[in-house]
Amino acid sequence: MGASVRVETGFHEYVSKGPRLTDEAEITRLRELSARVGSDRLLTQASTGNSSVKLGGVLWIKASGEWMADALRKDILIPLDLAVARECVKRNVDPATRHARASIETAMHAAMPHRVVLHVHCVNTIAWAVRRDARVQLEYLLDGLRWQWIPYVPSGLPLAAGIAKALSAAPDTDVFVLGNHGLVVGGEDCDAVEDLLAEVRQRVAISPRRAQPADFDALEEIADGSAWGLPKESEAHALGTDPVSRAVLSRGLLYPCQVVLSNSNTPAPFRAIRLRDRAESRKRRYRTRPFLIIEDCGVVVRGGMTTAEHKLMGGLAQVVRRIDSTVPIRYLTDAEAAQSRVTACRYREASQASHGNSAR
Repeated sequence: MGASVRVETGFHEYVSKGPRLTDEAEITRLRELSARVGSDRLLTQASTGNSSVKLGGVLWIKASGEWMADALRKDILIPLDLAVARECVKRNVDPATRHARASIETAMHAAMPHRVVLHVHCVNTIAWAVRRDARVQLEYLLDGLRWQWIPYVPSGLPLAAGIAKALSAAPDTDVFVLGNHGLVVGGEDCDAVEDLLAEVRQRVAISPRRAQPADFDALEEIADGSAWGLPKESEAHALGTDPVSRAVLSRGLLYPCQVVLSNSNTPAPFRAIRLRDRAESRKRRYRTRPFLIIEDCGVVVRGGMTTAEHKLMGGLAQVVRRIDSTVPIRYLTDAEAAQSRVTACRYREASQASHGNSAR
């Protein structure tokens, strides 16, 4: 107990006095890296992903709901006691519950030994990570890198445990591909992490299919005098105009961020409807849907859709356009989708508190 008190005291003294000049320089570098990564829609969508640096026993980590793209405009990093966070993980307690603003992935960042950790929702990586043969394919693509495959586990403590187990088998691992989720990279400093991210990104790159343009006349006719409107992310229309994307989405949920877009644990909201459905029929049958994917036309969305949800929809379109019709896909199970809804609710609350529904 005494040791815990001394740790807490030292942490609060550090925070109250402010970081040392050398630490401030490291924090600035992390903010610069976070801003670059957060501004790349192929790496980060809205407040997804997180970054951290460990300095003097303090874990500086992106706060839940904040956008990495805002790292140079806002104070998005919060300091947490690293020893306490690691003790929480050891005792199977989620350290994110000790701080209202802590990232849901705090446990994972604390469990990793790397000084700098970056977690991104790279659309190219996700396109591989939803495949049943992902590990086999990635063994070839990532050959020579110190990487490991983490089969899907929920965010928070389960993910931290999965990475800790992988590290116990190969302590020098600095790249983790997360099944049905994304990518984690760790290193000694921000430059090393950014270089490694660039290397992985180049190796897993997939050229997206070209989708047919949206039928704006048809979409505007649907939206006219209704609660529907056009999405802010133009690439979202590929969800309706690309037949392969429609087929992929119709069979299941690919990754947890999809659940944030939906009010259902099933792929039903992502199944395209036909344009010939009459307006009254649409209003009655789809009144609870946050968006409609219109076959061969594009997408219309509810007026209340948040900016974050618009970004997530654009990211989803980028992912599915990188999945071929012949590949074996590993969809989320019913239980995984249901569990993701809990995370989705927290994500919505944190993102709304940070950004509301304002345009960016």
